Amino acid sequence: MKSLVCAAPGSLMVADRPMPRREEGDVLIRMRRAGLCGTDYHIYAGTQPYLSYPRLIGHELAGEVVEAPTGSRFTPGQIVTVNPYGACGHCIACRRNRPNCCVNIAVLGVHTDGGMCEWLAVPEASVVDAQGLSLDQAAMVEFLAIGAHAVQRAQPTPDARILVTGAGPIGVATALFARIMGVASVTFLDTRATRLAFVRDQLGFETIVVADGGTTEALRAMSDGDMFDVVFDATGNIHAMRGGLMHVAHGGTYVLVGLCKDDLIFSDPEFHKRETTLLASRNALSSDFDHVIASIRDGSIPTSVLQTHALTLEDAPRRVPALIAEADSVMKAIISI
Repeated sequence: MKSLVCAAPGSLMVADRPMPRREEGDVLIRMRRAGLCGTDYHIYAGTQPYLSYPRLIGHELAGEVVEAPTGSRFTPGQIVTVNPYGACGHCIACRRNRPNCCVNIAVLGVHTDGGMCEWLAVPEASVVDAQGLSLDQAAMVEFLAIGAHAVQRAQPTPDARILVTGAGPIGVATALFARIMGVASVTFLDTRATRLAFVRDQLGFETIVVADGGTTEALRAMSDGDMFDVVFDATGNIHAMRGGLMHVAHGGTYVLVGLCKDDLIFSDPEFHKRETTLLASRNALSSDFDHVIASIRDGSIPTSVLQTHALTLEDAPRRVPALIAEADSVMKAIISI
């Protein structure tokens, strides 16, 4: 079985691995597509905080059912995606219906071997019906669900002013689902003019700001001095995450979607005088997956625009370093398996 393995930082290879054993209750899936995301790039770079090497990567997945348990709702040939967040079912988070932040979570491709391989066996509860979606679309569901979950966490009102810091896939997903929720005012902030041009020209988010030395003043001017009711950080950059508090309006909400290894430190007077609501948004829930799939089916998500690159499993060791180097022009790269 061919698999894409990161053996150590900077070392990516296609390796032969044994066929997975299908345990009782598992669905066997012939993998067809896998999206590359920031987590995979961080694994390659050695900056992912929850991972040990070697690791078979991949958690943005799409495939076709081969075998399912007797009486299963899944049938051979059915197109599916996978919820990669393996929860224990008994910790405090799971008992409160929040398996996305399970104490003992085991995320495919991070804590355990992932799905960038030819065959994958997972519990039926982790399999998500993606009928009506193409394989490429099904491979985009997971990263879009991250954004959908962040918006559900924040619950912005339609008249809220929203700032999304980071115009990569997660920031884009967040902005798209804010728009689906009915929010009219979404501003993007990024250091990369190419990414900002993409969200403006291809996705219709017209208000964009290039981050530089005058960012805070520019944002204050464009918000009539009020700043933003909800700020989503989707950068995973510690400097952006620390600085983002200054862009939150008094009485506003700061949502941290990105993840990094460093300690996050705020000015306590700035934090308190705003009476800031601070939220972390981790992974996604089954309901977020359902919301994403429904939104793709009804045409609310321009998936053909979001997928900017395609490659094969065999090409990945050669092309991934180039995708990282050309990140400004890469929105979503999808591997055919």
